Amino acid sequence: MSDKIKWYQRSVDEAFEALETSLDGLSSDEVKKRLDKYGYNELTFKKVSSVLRFLRQFRNPLIYVLIIAAVVTAFIGELIDTAVILGVVIANTTIGFIQEGKAESSIEALEKMMVPKCKVLRNSKKKTILVRQLVPGDVVIIESGDQVPADLRLFQANNLHSDEAALTGESVPVSKSIEEISEPDLAPADQKCMAFSGTFITEGSGRGVVVATGKNTEMGKIAEIMEETHKIMTPLMKKMERFTEIIVVAIIFIAFLNFVLSLWFGYGFIYSFMASSSLAVAAIPEGLPAVLTVTLALGVRTMADSNALIRKLPSVETLGRATVICSDKTGTLTKNQMTVVQIYCGDKSYQVSGSGYKPKGEFLVNDGAVNLDDEPSELKETLKSGLLCNNASLVEKNGRFKVIGDPTEGALIVSAFKAGITDDSIRLDEIPFQSSTRFMATLNKGEKDNIIYVKGSPEKILELSKNQLKNGKIHEIEYDKISAMAEKMAGNALRVLGFGYKVVNENKKEIKKDDIEGITFLGLQGMIDPPREEVIDAIKTAAKAGVRTVMITGDHAVTAKAIAKQLGIGINEDKVITGKEISAMSQEELRSLVDKVSVYARVSPEHKYQITSQLQKKGEIVGVTGDGVNDAPALKAADIGIAMGITGTDVSKEASDMVLADDNFASIVKAIEEGRYIFENIRKVILYALAANGGQSLIILSAVILAPFSMLFVVSLPLEPVQILWINLFDSIFLALPLIKEPKEKGLLKYPPTDSKDEIVNPLFIKKVGIVSLAMAGAGLSIFYLFGSPGISPLVDELIIRQAQTAAFATVILVHVFYLITARSIYDSAFSFSPFSNKWSLAGIGIVLISLVMIIYLEPLEFIFRTAAFPMEWWIPIILFALPGFFLIEIEKFLSKLGK
Repeated sequence: MSDKIKWYQRSVDEAFEALETSLDGLSSDEVKKRLDKYGYNELTFKKVSSVLRFLRQFRNPLIYVLIIAAVVTAFIGELIDTAVILGVVIANTTIGFIQEGKAESSIEALEKMMVPKCKVLRNSKKKTILVRQLVPGDVVIIESGDQVPADLRLFQANNLHSDEAALTGESVPVSKSIEEISEPDLAPADQKCMAFSGTFITEGSGRGVVVATGKNTEMGKIAEIMEETHKIMTPLMKKMERFTEIIVVAIIFIAFLNFVLSLWFGYGFIYSFMASSSLAVAAIPEGLPAVLTVTLALGVRTMADSNALIRKLPSVETLGRATVICSDKTGTLTKNQMTVVQIYCGDKSYQVSGSGYKPKGEFLVNDGAVNLDDEPSELKETLKSGLLCNNASLVEKNGRFKVIGDPTEGALIVSAFKAGITDDSIRLDEIPFQSSTRFMATLNKGEKDNIIYVKGSPEKILELSKNQLKNGKIHEIEYDKISAMAEKMAGNALRVLGFGYKVVNENKKEIKKDDIEGITFLGLQGMIDPPREEVIDAIKTAAKAGVRTVMITGDHAVTAKAIAKQLGIGINEDKVITGKEISAMSQEELRSLVDKVSVYARVSPEHKYQITSQLQKKGEIVGVTGDGVNDAPALKAADIGIAMGITGTDVSKEASDMVLADDNFASIVKAIEEGRYIFENIRKVILYALAANGGQSLIILSAVILAPFSMLFVVSLPLEPVQILWINLFDSIFLALPLIKEPKEKGLLKYPPTDSKDEIVNPLFIKKVGIVSLAMAGAGLSIFYLFGSPGISPLVDELIIRQAQTAAFATVILVHVFYLITARSIYDSAFSFSPFSNKWSLAGIGIVLISLVMIIYLEPLEFIFRTAAFPMEWWIPIILFALPGFFLIEIEKFLSKLGK
């Protein structure tokens, strides 16, 4: 039976996928052609897609069970029951449709990034052509502001810089050159002589030969991986699927057994069929899909308050089960704001406090703040050189500072502003930075003479310098000492720039390369993209919660290791694996390493995808963060893909399950806590709802078995199908649903996540559901027999029988109510927490009890629910028989704690 259910589920999935592919799997041009052919417009297409997305919500095994129940109730003429069940199905699917929004469209978002036109050189003439007309061998002309149309091998690069963040994760524009690189298996980030499709030219100009187009480009390879990557089911979806299989098989078996026993005991076919149908209705958790959907939907709203925007409902629970979070470095673990943290000039090394672009901080020597007016002039001159030899600008908007231009130059502006240096002297001329010269120079108007300020690589500035400023005076330059300091700073993962100056005549209005010779060395400034302060604590909290943090970055190994050390990632490890090393490994070798290595550097998109896959094969529940196109395959393959809301590309967001509104790793840890809280409430809901279904099923089955011994059970079942259905649905809304509003339990992040292999039907489930089911069945049958027996002797009295049914109905509901009071905590006694801490539960109990009285004593409702008013004195035994369910669970909790 289980195999047939799986086959049916698979058939439905394949049918939907085929249908969706026939519409959604088209390029925009093909869509337009097809729409034009049949006379449809794009609005019609969107409507059809929306209908398909709504129909997708029916792909839920529990929904199949409800539809079967609706068919059965319609067949036996219980149309009220049929209408209610179908109402539940439609409500559940509508909620899912609204929450999940449109289906995944990662490939479409990737297509949006494709450039429509580009400039080429054909037959020695410049032409503008469509990108799709490019072929390998074409010569493409690129300049500042262009988006690269294909993968190009550069043969001309004039101060060419490319923003490759979306592809490689590199936080600053990359300087391009035309030198040949003979080293094999290089990641895109290390291929300096290449310009890649989809990246942007931020500065300069160049020309290159097309070496790859379409799916053969680095971007195209990502799209191909995306197409091959199937989104995996979340742990909750897997468990619910297996749980539903068990439920379906159990219901069919018990209903069939009930039918056979009825016939064997000599009852007619109609009675046997009705009893078996009632049992099936009692066993089906009609309200559970809706309750789970609402639980997850409310979780989405709660997580939004923690800056975690959930795109797919089951991801709410998955995050709480995560065991590994694979995170990008830039912008997620770090601020993505280059910051000067160390300055060396004269014989002193200064530490600079403050991080990010906010121009506030102090200059420290040996951890003590210094007064800049008391320091030698070379400190201010070094800062001034960084400020004036600069093309970036710092702007403030709504209290937040932003750099316009190169982040490295922005960091130099901020360090100068921290010292109160805001010199705005007039610039007369400039020599722009070029990768071949490795320096930039500006000519600025001074008070008397003009001044040339120079910045560049430390090696180049030292090469151009003839002396240095030290203690405010010109001294012979100490090449070895300065070089050693530059290497030391670089060894600490700092990006190091050197600075110098030269005084020239006031009549000099322009500069040439020859003018840069013989400058005076000023100092060094070392910068880094600093870790977010809150992330350090978040990683510690995650570790306590059994969640390992893994850094996967396109940055250099030295930088990755330094940042990881500051953040506390892989503190017991000394190993950093690079993309080049991963390329040389087999997948089996990588799998043997992934649980021992926490820092990966210089990785490609395929490497990130492989790391994610191998962690999953190790049994980990993996969350992956990302913001670039390069992250999309790993985001889609992960158990939960987490895209960045601020810096994230459309492709990464569409491939994700969750979007971080503030791009902050600390928000992930908060969301993990919310996920665990939601999962605990889901467990409470399932334990409550299934115990109710089990008790009602046992009442019907027991009634059939007891029929040979009492005529009462031949004349009538203890509960009518409509009563069972009302209990299942109404109680699900007003008793089970309030459980999701239980106050958050303390210490959710002080223990490891629940084992993903732990099934819903586990010993705890069997124990609690078994106890409550037996208590409910015993109470319901006893009350029915107690008050119904006088109705069959000497003649059948239908009123008394109906009153006895109504009393059994009231007893079952009271068992539910008393069980709810203790079900508010899985492990703690109901006497250990305030009964008023969940006002929703109190309100739900009130509504259920008022409704129960109305159903029993109002004539119009008596007709619908087939009840009959009974004497008030009957309530005393009803309440007494309903109480054991509460006390038995309390005893079970007490004994369980003693056994620990």
